[in-house]
Amino acid sequence: MLRIAVQAKGRLYEDTMSLLTETGIKLESGKRLLLLPARNFPLEVLFLRDDDIPQSVADGVADIGIVGENEYTEKNKNVLITKRLGFSKCRMSLAIPKEVEYDDLSWFNGKVIATSYPEILKNFLVEKGVNADIHVITGSVEIAPGIGLADAIFDIVSSGSTLVTNHLKEVEVLMKSEALLIQHPALSAEKQTILDELLFRIESVQIAEDKKYVLMNVPTENIEEIIEVLPGIKSPTIMPLAKEGWNSLHAVIDEKRFWDIIGKLKALGAEGILVVPIEKMIL
Repeated sequence: MLRIAVQAKGRLYEDTMSLLTETGIKLESGKRLLLLPARNFPLEVLFLRDDDIPQSVADGVADIGIVGENEYTEKNKNVLITKRLGFSKCRMSLAIPKEVEYDDLSWFNGKVIATSYPEILKNFLVEKGVNADIHVITGSVEIAPGIGLADAIFDIVSSGSTLVTNHLKEVEVLMKSEALLIQHPALSAEKQTILDELLFRIESVQIAEDKKYVLMNVPTENIEEIIEVLPGIKSPTIMPLAKEGWNSLHAVIDEKRFWDIIGKLKALGAEGILVVPIEKMIL
Protein backbone atom coordinates (compact mmCIF):
# COMPACT_ATOMS: atom_id res chain seq x y z
CA MET A 1 0.00 0.00 0.00
CA LEU A 2 1.30 3.43 -1.00
CA ARG A 3 0.39 6.42 1.18
CA ILE A 4 0.06 9.86 -0.39
CA ALA A 5 -0.12 13.08 1.62
CA VAL A 6 -2.59 15.60 0.21
CA GLN A 7 -3.57 19.11 1.28
CA ALA A 8 -6.77 18.90 3.36
CA LYS A 9 -8.54 21.84 1.72
CA GLY A 10 -8.14 24.67 -0.76
CA ARG A 11 -7.35 24.87 -4.46
CA LEU A 12 -4.48 22.38 -4.31
CA TYR A 13 -6.80 19.88 -2.62
CA GLU A 14 -9.39 20.30 -5.36
CA ASP A 15 -6.84 19.99 -8.17
CA THR A 16 -5.23 16.95 -6.57
CA MET A 17 -8.51 15.12 -6.01
CA SER A 18 -9.52 15.88 -9.60
CA LEU A 19 -6.24 14.37 -10.83
CA LEU A 20 -6.73 11.21 -8.76
CA THR A 21 -10.25 10.88 -10.14
CA GLU A 22 -8.99 11.23 -13.71
CA THR A 23 -6.44 8.48 -13.09
CA GLY A 24 -9.33 6.15 -12.21
CA ILE A 25 -8.66 6.02 -8.47
CA LYS A 26 -11.88 5.78 -6.47
CA LEU A 27 -11.98 6.92 -2.86
CA GLU A 28 -14.70 6.42 -0.28
CA SER A 29 -17.19 9.26 -0.78
CA GLY A 30 -19.08 11.23 1.83
CA LYS A 31 -16.36 10.90 4.46
CA ARG A 32 -13.81 13.42 5.72
CA LEU A 33 -11.31 11.17 7.41
CA LEU A 34 -7.65 11.82 8.09
CA LEU A 35 -6.74 8.64 6.21
CA LEU A 36 -8.84 7.49 3.28
CA PRO A 37 -8.14 4.25 1.34
CA ALA A 38 -8.82 3.82 -2.36
CA ARG A 39 -11.31 1.14 -3.36
CA ASN A 40 -9.60 0.01 -6.56
CA PHE A 41 -5.89 0.86 -6.22
CA PRO A 42 -3.26 0.13 -3.51
CA LEU A 43 -3.25 3.76 -2.34
CA GLU A 44 -4.40 5.57 0.77
CA VAL A 45 -4.73 9.33 1.05
CA LEU A 46 -3.50 11.16 4.14
CA PHE A 47 -5.02 14.65 4.50
CA LEU A 48 -2.69 17.23 6.07
CA ARG A 49 -1.95 20.94 6.19
CA ASP A 50 0.11 21.87 3.15
CA ASP A 51 3.09 22.96 5.25
CA ASP A 52 3.17 19.57 7.02
CA ILE A 53 3.42 17.54 3.80
CA PRO A 54 7.20 17.87 3.12
CA GLN A 55 8.01 16.81 6.70
CA SER A 56 5.59 13.87 6.61
CA VAL A 57 7.20 12.55 3.42
CA ALA A 58 10.74 13.12 4.71
CA ASP A 59 9.90 11.22 7.91
CA GLY A 60 8.23 8.36 6.03
CA VAL A 61 4.81 9.01 7.55
CA ALA A 62 3.69 9.33 3.94
CA ASP A 63 5.49 7.71 1.02
CA ILE A 64 4.67 10.44 -1.48
CA GLY A 65 2.91 13.79 -1.40
CA ILE A 66 1.49 16.48 -3.61
CA VAL A 67 2.58 19.91 -2.42
CA GLY A 68 3.11 23.40 -3.73
CA GLU A 69 6.65 24.21 -4.81
CA ASN A 70 6.52 27.14 -2.40
CA GLU A 71 6.12 24.81 0.60
CA TYR A 72 8.70 22.37 -0.77
CA THR A 73 11.24 25.21 -1.05
CA GLU A 74 10.35 26.80 2.28
CA LYS A 75 10.61 23.58 4.30
CA ASN A 76 13.71 22.26 2.46
CA LYS A 77 13.28 18.67 3.65
CA ASN A 78 15.05 15.54 2.45
CA VAL A 79 12.57 14.48 -0.24
CA LEU A 80 12.79 13.90 -3.97
CA ILE A 81 10.83 15.74 -6.65
CA THR A 82 9.28 12.95 -8.69
CA LYS A 83 7.20 14.98 -11.10
CA ARG A 84 6.07 18.54 -11.78
CA LEU A 85 2.31 18.39 -12.13
CA GLY A 86 1.61 21.68 -13.89
CA PHE A 87 -1.44 22.76 -11.89
CA SER A 88 -2.10 25.07 -8.92
CA LYS A 89 0.33 27.57 -10.42
CA CYS A 90 1.11 30.78 -8.56
CA ARG A 91 4.05 33.05 -7.83
CA MET A 92 5.81 34.25 -4.68
CA SER A 93 6.00 38.03 -4.69
CA LEU A 94 6.84 41.10 -2.70
CA ALA A 95 4.05 43.66 -2.51
CA ILE A 96 3.80 47.16 -1.06
CA PRO A 97 1.01 49.74 -0.60
CA LYS A 98 -0.12 50.85 -4.05
CA GLU A 99 0.33 54.56 -3.35
CA VAL A 100 4.03 54.15 -2.51
CA GLU A 101 6.60 54.92 -5.22
CA TYR A 102 8.96 52.03 -5.98
CA ASP A 103 12.17 52.00 -7.98
CA ASP A 104 14.14 48.91 -7.02
CA LEU A 105 14.95 46.48 -4.22
CA SER A 106 16.83 49.13 -2.25
CA TRP A 107 13.38 50.40 -1.18
CA PHE A 108 13.18 47.45 1.23
CA ASN A 109 16.29 48.43 3.21
CA GLY A 110 15.21 49.14 6.77
CA LYS A 111 11.64 48.04 6.09
CA VAL A 112 9.56 45.36 7.84
CA ILE A 113 8.22 42.59 5.59
CA ALA A 114 5.41 40.30 6.79
CA THR A 115 5.37 36.75 5.46
CA SER A 116 4.53 33.12 6.13
CA TYR A 117 7.60 32.07 4.12
CA PRO A 118 10.58 33.45 6.08
CA GLU A 119 13.22 31.05 4.71
CA ILE A 120 12.56 31.82 1.03
CA LEU A 121 12.48 35.53 1.80
CA LYS A 122 15.58 35.48 4.00
CA ASN A 123 17.63 33.67 1.35
CA PHE A 124 16.51 36.14 -1.29
CA LEU A 125 17.32 39.20 0.81
CA VAL A 126 20.77 37.85 1.68
CA GLU A 127 21.48 37.06 -1.98
CA LYS A 128 20.45 40.58 -3.04
CA GLY A 129 22.17 42.34 -0.14
CA VAL A 130 18.95 43.85 1.21
CA ASN A 131 18.77 44.61 4.95
CA ALA A 132 15.13 44.23 5.98
CA ASP A 133 13.35 42.82 9.01
CA ILE A 134 11.14 39.76 8.53
CA HIS A 135 7.96 39.55 10.57
CA VAL A 136 6.59 36.01 10.52
CA ILE A 137 2.81 35.67 10.67
CA THR A 138 0.32 33.04 9.60
CA GLY A 139 -3.05 33.59 8.03
CA SER A 140 -3.95 36.84 6.32
CA VAL A 141 -0.52 38.28 5.53
CA GLU A 142 -2.00 40.83 3.13
CA ILE A 143 -3.61 42.88 5.92
CA ALA A 144 -0.27 43.57 7.66
CA PRO A 145 0.56 46.90 5.94
CA GLY A 146 -2.99 48.20 6.40
CA ILE A 147 -2.91 47.73 10.18
CA GLY A 148 0.62 49.07 10.58
CA LEU A 149 2.21 45.70 11.30
CA ALA A 150 4.60 45.83 8.33
CA ASP A 151 5.71 48.02 5.43
CA ALA A 152 5.37 45.25 2.84
CA ILE A 153 4.45 41.61 2.43
CA PHE A 154 5.90 38.52 0.79
CA ASP A 155 3.22 36.02 -0.13
CA ILE A 156 1.58 33.78 -2.73
CA VAL A 157 -0.05 35.59 -5.65
CA SER A 158 -2.43 33.87 -8.06
CA SER A 159 -4.81 36.30 -9.75
CA GLY A 160 -3.69 39.33 -7.74
CA SER A 161 -7.24 40.14 -6.65
CA THR A 162 -6.37 39.82 -2.94
CA LEU A 163 -3.62 42.42 -3.36
CA VAL A 164 -6.01 44.81 -5.08
CA THR A 165 -8.59 44.35 -2.33
CA ASN A 166 -6.00 45.28 0.28
CA HIS A 167 -4.63 48.25 -1.72
CA LEU A 168 -1.31 46.57 -2.47
CA LYS A 169 0.75 46.26 -5.63
CA GLU A 170 3.14 43.52 -6.67
CA VAL A 171 6.67 44.84 -7.21
CA GLU A 172 9.00 41.81 -7.29
CA VAL A 173 8.46 38.15 -8.20
CA LEU A 174 10.90 35.94 -6.30
CA MET A 175 9.84 32.56 -7.64
CA LYS A 176 7.11 30.73 -9.50
CA SER A 177 5.37 27.73 -8.01
CA GLU A 178 3.30 24.76 -9.14
CA ALA A 179 2.17 21.47 -7.65
CA LEU A 180 4.92 18.88 -7.20
CA LEU A 181 4.76 15.16 -6.62
CA ILE A 182 7.43 14.41 -4.04
CA GLN A 183 8.58 11.09 -2.59
CA HIS A 184 10.54 9.64 0.27
CA PRO A 185 14.13 9.01 -0.90
CA ALA A 186 14.10 5.32 0.09
CA LEU A 187 10.87 3.68 -1.05
CA SER A 188 10.67 -0.10 -0.98
CA ALA A 189 10.63 -1.92 -4.32
CA GLU A 190 6.95 -2.77 -3.80
CA LYS A 191 5.97 0.84 -3.16
CA GLN A 192 8.09 2.06 -6.07
CA THR A 193 6.21 -0.30 -8.38
CA ILE A 194 2.88 1.15 -7.22
CA LEU A 195 4.25 4.67 -7.68
CA ASP A 196 5.40 3.84 -11.21
CA GLU A 197 1.88 2.71 -12.08
CA LEU A 198 0.44 5.91 -10.60
CA LEU A 199 2.93 7.99 -12.61
CA PHE A 200 1.96 6.12 -15.77
CA ARG A 201 -1.68 7.04 -15.18
CA ILE A 202 -0.86 10.67 -14.37
CA GLU A 203 1.25 11.03 -17.51
CA SER A 204 -1.54 9.52 -19.63
CA VAL A 205 -3.91 12.17 -18.31
CA GLN A 206 -1.39 14.98 -18.80
CA ILE A 207 -0.51 13.98 -22.36
CA ALA A 208 -4.19 14.27 -23.27
CA GLU A 209 -4.51 17.80 -21.87
CA ASP A 210 -4.92 20.53 -24.45
CA LYS A 211 -5.28 18.03 -27.28
CA LYS A 212 -8.23 17.29 -29.55
CA TYR A 213 -9.14 14.30 -31.69
CA VAL A 214 -10.20 15.54 -35.11
CA LEU A 215 -12.13 13.61 -37.77
CA MET A 216 -12.83 15.01 -41.23
CA ASN A 217 -13.56 14.15 -44.84
CA VAL A 218 -10.78 15.20 -47.19
CA PRO A 219 -10.27 15.09 -50.98
CA THR A 220 -7.77 12.42 -52.02
CA GLU A 221 -5.85 14.86 -54.22
CA ASN A 222 -4.96 17.03 -51.22
CA ILE A 223 -4.07 14.32 -48.69
CA GLU A 224 -0.31 14.95 -48.78
CA GLU A 225 -0.74 18.66 -48.15
CA ILE A 226 -3.24 17.99 -45.36
CA ILE A 227 -0.82 15.55 -43.69
CA GLU A 228 1.78 18.34 -43.63
CA VAL A 229 -0.71 20.52 -41.76
CA LEU A 230 -1.67 17.67 -39.39
CA PRO A 231 1.44 15.98 -37.96
CA GLY A 232 -0.21 13.54 -35.55
CA ILE A 233 1.48 11.53 -32.81
CA LYS A 234 2.97 9.41 -35.61
CA SER A 235 0.81 10.00 -38.67
CA PRO A 236 -2.91 10.57 -39.30
CA THR A 237 -5.27 7.65 -39.87
CA ILE A 238 -6.71 7.66 -43.42
CA MET A 239 -9.63 5.51 -44.61
CA PRO A 240 -11.31 5.62 -48.05
CA LEU A 241 -14.96 6.67 -48.24
CA ALA A 242 -17.66 5.15 -50.45
CA LYS A 243 -17.60 8.36 -52.46
CA GLU A 244 -14.72 8.17 -54.92
CA GLY A 245 -12.00 10.75 -54.46
CA TRP A 246 -12.68 11.25 -50.76
CA ASN A 247 -11.20 9.86 -47.54
CA SER A 248 -11.89 10.01 -43.82
CA LEU A 249 -8.90 11.35 -41.90
CA HIS A 250 -8.39 11.10 -38.12
CA ALA A 251 -5.65 12.96 -36.19
CA VAL A 252 -4.69 14.51 -32.85
CA ILE A 253 -3.86 18.22 -32.67
CA ASP A 254 -2.84 20.68 -29.97
CA GLU A 255 -5.70 22.92 -28.89
CA LYS A 256 -3.47 26.01 -28.92
CA ARG A 257 -2.99 25.52 -32.68
CA PHE A 258 -6.59 24.49 -33.29
CA TRP A 259 -8.04 27.51 -35.12
CA ASP A 260 -4.95 28.05 -37.24
CA ILE A 261 -4.96 24.40 -38.31
CA ILE A 262 -8.71 24.28 -38.96
CA GLY A 263 -8.43 27.29 -41.26
CA LYS A 264 -5.70 25.58 -43.29
CA LEU A 265 -7.69 22.33 -43.49
CA LYS A 266 -10.76 24.11 -44.81
CA ALA A 267 -8.64 25.85 -47.42
CA LEU A 268 -7.42 22.43 -48.58
CA GLY A 269 -10.99 21.15 -49.00
CA ALA A 270 -11.64 19.39 -45.68
CA GLU A 271 -15.34 18.99 -44.87
CA GLY A 272 -17.47 17.63 -42.03
CA ILE A 273 -14.80 18.41 -39.44
CA LEU A 274 -15.64 16.81 -36.08
CA VAL A 275 -13.66 17.76 -32.96
CA VAL A 276 -13.68 15.41 -29.95
CA PRO A 277 -12.03 16.02 -26.55
CA ILE A 278 -9.46 13.45 -25.37
CA GLU A 279 -9.71 12.14 -21.83
CA LYS A 280 -6.50 10.08 -21.73
CA MET A 281 -3.73 9.19 -24.15
CA ILE A 282 -1.42 6.16 -23.92
CA LEU A 283 1.80 6.40 -25.91
